[in-house]
Amino acid sequence: MTTTKSAAAERVLASKKKITPIQVVIYVFLVFVSVTYLLPLLWVFNVSFKTNKEIFTAPFALPQNITFDNYTFAWSAGHLGIATLNSFIVCAVALVLSTIIGSMAAFGIARMRWKGSKLAMTYFLTGMMIPVHCVLIPLFTRFASFGLSNTLVGLILPYLTFSLPITIFIMTGFFTGLPNELIECACMEGANIFQIFFKICLPLCKTGIFVTGLMTFIGNWNELLLAMVFISDDEKKTLPVSLSKFVGPYNTNYSQMFAAIIIAIIPTVIVYCAFSNKIVDGLTAGAVKG
Repeated sequence: MTTTKSAAAERVLASKKKITPIQVVIYVFLVFVSVTYLLPLLWVFNVSFKTNKEIFTAPFALPQNITFDNYTFAWSAGHLGIATLNSFIVCAVALVLSTIIGSMAAFGIARMRWKGSKLAMTYFLTGMMIPVHCVLIPLFTRFASFGLSNTLVGLILPYLTFSLPITIFIMTGFFTGLPNELIECACMEGANIFQIFFKICLPLCKTGIFVTGLMTFIGNWNELLLAMVFISDDEKKTLPVSLSKFVGPYNTNYSQMFAAIIIAIIPTVIVYCAFSNKIVDGLTAGAVKG
């Protein structure tokens, strides 16, 4: 009995790998990268409680008096409340539509047999290579003729359009990895194409939905160019456009601008922290097949 326990203990000790110098270098590098990304965010959070004089005299020191005056002024003077609501409406609508339409298109390309499936996939992937600057003027003139300029609908449509290619591309990979036996069994049980999609395939690909949804939400939340060109009414501007008000041609209030930046990035940080594990699952899905 004692011999068995000692042999088991030796196997456990042998199974534990020693940390090699290469692993130490990798860990040090990862820590360095993490600190490099976190330090600017922490610095912005620190100076958001300072005055402009403190920022220029002691930019890296802690604030002398912690006050929320900068946040109060940024929220009221910058109209960040209505801007946050506009950004949420635009991003939420574009997210829901891109998820539904993109998933349906990906399912049709990946699981349905028809002659134009490869051509359709190539067409959608072409949209990933077209920069927004190339279609900015045609979109603006066409939306103006349709009466969609200076409206949230005119902002949702391009957000939806530019979100579909990456959504279709990622979801196609998830749908392709599903076993054929599931769909065959569903067909034998009399399920139609919509039941197969909504009740079988889509729930199994919810990790891909989280990944594409998070990418779509963060990308549209931080988008500035389209919102600045298409929206001119202050009551309809999104959050990134409202942040540009704090930068003037002759004077910039840095303390209030940094406070507004912290307010703007809080939703994205919360969303990313809440679904970060889903991103890891989505990136590793399909890496190992058994």
